[in-house]
Amino acid sequence: MTDEADRNAAHKAAMQTLKAEREALMAGKSDETRGLLVVNTGDGKGKSTAAFGTVARALGWGWKVGVVQYIKGKWITGERQFFAKFPDQLTWATMGEGFTWDTQDRARDVAAAEAAWDRSLAMLADPDINLVLLDELNIALRYDYLDIDKVVEGLMARPWDKHVIITGRNAKPQLIEVADLVTEMTLVKHPFDQGLKAQRGIDF
Repeated sequence: MTDEADRNAAHKAAMQTLKAEREALMAGKSDETRGLLVVNTGDGKGKSTAAFGTVARALGWGWKVGVVQYIKGKWITGERQFFAKFPDQLTWATMGEGFTWDTQDRARDVAAAEAAWDRSLAMLADPDINLVLLDELNIALRYDYLDIDKVVEGLMARPWDKHVIITGRNAKPQLIEVADLVTEMTLVKHPFDQGLKAQRGIDF
């Protein structure tokens, strides 16, 4: 055989082995479906971006989705404008007062976080909502605007089929412990470090 034919034959054999391993792996997995608790955290960009990608996926399957934004306030973002096109499927609540360094008022931030958590609990209890995104909840927890134990208790009391995504840096260990899926975004390079501000359509 030629060198190319040898490479093709070796590739086919390797893929057959990989397929067999994959099938054996999947045979041990359950077909059970239940609500997942997903946490996107870390210093890297992409936590909310990934979450909103999942929201788009859920809407594509006809699901109903609830979004509560804890920090971003009245800031106009591309995702907010885009998802406004799905009023029959998506409930959006922007509850934050803006970034903590803008408000500079802890009592006001605590009150906003508590109101956002009340709205979150209502969405978690709503039987018509399949997925709830709690955007930047980790930030509210980081500054102890909310009691982490009460938040975990509320999350764990949700209906068995309710999916939840939580975003924000510095996820609390208690939250990571009860989550089904935790992804940490790692910062490698960022344009901000090169002197560039956030750009419309890419960052917001």
